[in-house]
Amino acid sequence: MRAASARNLHGHVTQELGVRIVSGALRPGESLPREEVLAEQMAVSRTALREAMRVLSAKGLIEARPKVGTRVREERYWQQLDADVLAWRCASMPTADFVQKLVEMREIFEPAAAALAARRSNAEQFERIEAAYQAMEASRNTDEWAEADLEFHEAVLIATNNELMISLFSVVETALASYFVLSARKSSDFKYSLPYHRKVYEAIRKRQPDVARRAMLQMILDSRAHITGKRRSGKQA
Repeated sequence: MRAASARNLHGHVTQELGVRIVSGALRPGESLPREEVLAEQMAVSRTALREAMRVLSAKGLIEARPKVGTRVREERYWQQLDADVLAWRCASMPTADFVQKLVEMREIFEPAAAALAARRSNAEQFERIEAAYQAMEASRNTDEWAEADLEFHEAVLIATNNELMISLFSVVETALASYFVLSARKSSDFKYSLPYHRKVYEAIRKRQPDVARRAMLQMILDSRAHITGKRRSGKQA
């Protein structure tokens, strides 16, 4: 129990300091207070603080130097694809910035993933895509929709049978979950993107890579237009 409490404590410290850094409350080049002062400010032991600092250092957010102390590092050194760093960034950045940057990332890999899934998916993987689509159809509220939507996109990535591509999902899962909830809540009809998902689903079923690629890209672009209020016709991701 004591070990679990210690992990929870330094996890809390890691979270609090990480959010401060990523949000800009602690800026690059800024020095953190001395260990004993910071531990007192955060009401934690120096042991818990040291463990949190070790984690933040491994994520590239801070560095400690002799006679200089601990400073926040420049953003270019941050492990931007670390799950925690990405979650802190998504939570702290303005909605417009979050949408733009996540859409740019999705445009790069999700259409390609849909095309690969159309070429390579096996029966079991397609059944998972189908089940996720059916869950989207049956969803009764935005939370159920967002959960099924996330499952749909994960299932498509898994169906690429490319381990490196699949690993991207664990990196962007938190960001995508936030995005899908935001997207669903922006509309009175949270299912309005279902036709685009149907197009991707059908293209994968029919082994049509180019169609799957185009449908996924259209889905992503329409979702961005919907969230930003620049939607041309009616559908979402």
